[in-house]
Amino acid sequence: MLRAVNVGGTGKLPMTDVRSMCRDAGFTRVETYIASGNVIFESERAASKVKAEIEARFQAYSKKPVGAALRTVADMAAVLKAKQFPKAEPKFTNAIFLDHRPPRDALDHVTGQADEELRLGDREIFVHYASGMGRSKLRIPAAKTGTARNMNTVAKLAEIAAKR
Repeated sequence: MLRAVNVGGTGKLPMTDVRSMCRDAGFTRVETYIASGNVIFESERAASKVKAEIEARFQAYSKKPVGAALRTVADMAAVLKAKQFPKAEPKFTNAIFLDHRPPRDALDHVTGQADEELRLGDREIFVHYASGMGRSKLRIPAAKTGTARNMNTVAKLAEIAAKR
């Protein structure tokens, strides 16, 4: 999952180019889902090498850093299965994907919280935006380098990956 791609008019990156760059990197069975930087592919390389390759290629393309969060099929299924906010609508619940486990005190440093609920995951921070993300003033310093996907997108990514 690429960070800050085709969101709010920033980071314009056509998905055809994303697929081409991933294929050129040697990844196989490359597929994208919606235009917000979701790429499903296969690779035999170590995750750290895949991440470095993706970030280098996209930085060369866009002339600025583009972060990437990698997850396996099992990882995506686990995020979906966690159901951190089981009664919340999936479109109002996001998983913010991080490279590492969030610090235990990550939620202690949140600002602007109103009716949002937050929980820590393994390498995610889950947020339920009760009034919608667009109205939220929530700031999560520990999530600064992460990339968020709502649970509808997580479910679709998990479904696509599981079919492979």
